[in-house]
Amino acid sequence: MMNGKNRKDIAAGLEVDIVLKQDQRTGKRTRGIVKDILTNSGTHPHGIKVRLTDGQVGRVQEIYPKR
Repeated sequence: MMNGKNRKDIAAGLEVDIVLKQDQRTGKRTRGIVKDILTNSGTHPHGIKVRLTDGQVGRVQEIYPKR
């Protein structure tokens, strides 16, 4: 599995785990499907910021391969 630090690894429709802003202290993860990529730079040390299809926004921690 890939971490979410490289923008090129992330695409709309992928299943990912993100950490929401309010969960950054605890590291609690939320799973969902990527709708939009919000980080413009190629990499980010804390994970690329995305919006999920349900509207939640957070930084990608893990990317799950397409089944």
